[in-house]
Amino acid sequence: MIPVPGDGWVRLSPRKLLLDPVKAIGQALVPVVVALVGVSQSDMRWWPYFLPLAILAPLALGAIPWLTTHYRLTEAQIQVRSGLLNKTTSTAPLDRVRSVDLEASLLHRVLGLQKVQVGTGVDDDRITLDALAAADAQALRTTLLRRRATQPAGDPALATHPSEPLDGLPPTPQPAPVLLARIDWSWLRFAPFSLSRLVILAGALGVFSQFADNLPIWNEETATSVWHWVNRFAVVAVVAVLSLGALVSWVVVAVGGYVVQWWNFLLVREHGSLHLTHGLFTTRSITVEEAKVRGVRLTEPALLRVVGGAELATLATGVEDGVTQVLPPCPRDVAVGVGGAVLESSGPLTFPLVEHGPRARRRAWFRQLRGALVMAVVAAVAAWWFDVSWAWVAALAVALLVVAALVGEAAYRHLGHTLTDRHLVAGSGELARVRTVLETDGIIGWVFAQSWWQRRIGLTDLVATTAAGDERVLVRDVRLDVAVALADRATPGLLTPFVEAAS
Repeated sequence: MIPVPGDGWVRLSPRKLLLDPVKAIGQALVPVVVALVGVSQSDMRWWPYFLPLAILAPLALGAIPWLTTHYRLTEAQIQVRSGLLNKTTSTAPLDRVRSVDLEASLLHRVLGLQKVQVGTGVDDDRITLDALAAADAQALRTTLLRRRATQPAGDPALATHPSEPLDGLPPTPQPAPVLLARIDWSWLRFAPFSLSRLVILAGALGVFSQFADNLPIWNEETATSVWHWVNRFAVVAVVAVLSLGALVSWVVVAVGGYVVQWWNFLLVREHGSLHLTHGLFTTRSITVEEAKVRGVRLTEPALLRVVGGAELATLATGVEDGVTQVLPPCPRDVAVGVGGAVLESSGPLTFPLVEHGPRARRRAWFRQLRGALVMAVVAAVAAWWFDVSWAWVAALAVALLVVAALVGEAAYRHLGHTLTDRHLVAGSGELARVRTVLETDGIIGWVFAQSWWQRRIGLTDLVATTAAGDERVLVRDVRLDVAVALADRATPGLLTPFVEAAS
C-alpha cells in the first residue's frame, strides 16, 4: 500500500525479504565458493560450522534493508529513512519532483515488485524505493505526478491532495493520456542497421577467444592441416560460409537485442510529462517532465539512413545524463512526427539548414585528410621497419585519402544551422547525420571558439550553453559575423553590450 499524507512511516513490500537475500547470495557466491575450497583443502573439521554461516550470512544481510527502510508521504514531501548504524533520511519537496521512474528486473517481476526512483533535478541524486508491490508503485507514481502539478510552489501550507476540493471547488479533472508512439514490429527491419549491438557480438567473440585454445578439438596440428586444406581447395567457399555465418549471427543478435530492449514500447503524454515504458526481461518506466524538455536530437546513422530510419532523444534538465532516448530505431517520418509533437512544431526538424559555405567545406575536408595523412605516415614507417612492399603502402594511402574525402564531404553536407521563432537548430555529424533542436529560452550563454586556422579564414565555432542535454549545442565552422548575428537574434539583448563595445 502507499501511505496516506500525514500518516506514519511505511515499510517496503514484505516480498523484499525474498528479493534482497537472493541478490546478496548472488553477490557473495564467488567469495563463498573460494572460501569453501580453501576450507576443504585445509581442514575438514570446519565444514559443519562454515557452511551454515556461508548460507545464513547473505540471508541476514539481505533482510536488513527491509527492516531498516521506511518511507512516508506528507502534505509537502516524500521522505525515505534507511540505515542500520548510519541512519539517513532523504526528502524531496513535491513541487520539486521532476521524474518518477519505475524499473523491474526479471526477479522483481517474478515477485510482483517494482523499483521506484524519484528525481528532483538536483545533480543525479534520486530517492529510491527498491521494492514496492507493482500496484503500489504505479499508484505512488500517479500520486506524485498529480500532486506535483497541484502543489503551490514555495507554500507547502497551501498543498492539497488532488482528490480534495480547493476552496470548495471541485477538483480539476486530469486530461486523458495522449498516445505519441507505440511499438510497431515492422520496425524490426531497422535492427540490423543499428550498430548499438555490435559491442555484444564483440564481447562474445572475445570470451570465445579466451577459451578457444583450451578446446579439445583445437591444437596446432589440427589448425595447420585445416589451413593447408582451406588454402588449397576451398578458400572462396570458406570465406563465403564465414561471411554468411557472421551476417546471420549479427541479424540474430541485433533483432534479439531490439526485442529485449523495446518490447511493449509505449510513449504517452500525461500529467505534464512524457512517459516511456519498454523492456522484456527488465521493464523500465521513465518520466520526463515536459516543462524541463528544452529540445530534441534527431540522429540518422549512416546505415539507418540508407533504409530511411532514425532515432530520437529529448534534451532536458533535471534528468540523468540530460539525454533520454524516447524512440527506438524507427522510420524517419515517425521520429519527425514525435519530435514535432514534443516541440509543438515540426518545422525545426524539417526546415532546410543554412549552408556554411566553401571555407567550411575546406575545413571539413582538411579535418579528415589530416587524420588520413597521419595514418599513411605511420603505415610507411611500419613498412620500412618490417620491410613490406611499398605497393601496399601506396594502395593503403590512396584508400585512406579517398575515404577521408568522402567522410569530409559528408560532414560538410550535414553541417548547417537555422533559427525559428523559438528554436535554434544545428546540423552536425560525419557518418551519422544529427539535427539538434534547442529552445532559445533554454540558452544561458554563448561561447565563440576560434583556432589559429579559423581566425585566418574568418570562421568560428559557436557554442550555445544550456542546462539541458550535453549542456552545449555546437554550430561548427560558421562565419564570425553570421555567428554574432545568429546569437544576437536568438537571445536579444544578451550580446548587445559586447557587440557595441566591439564596434
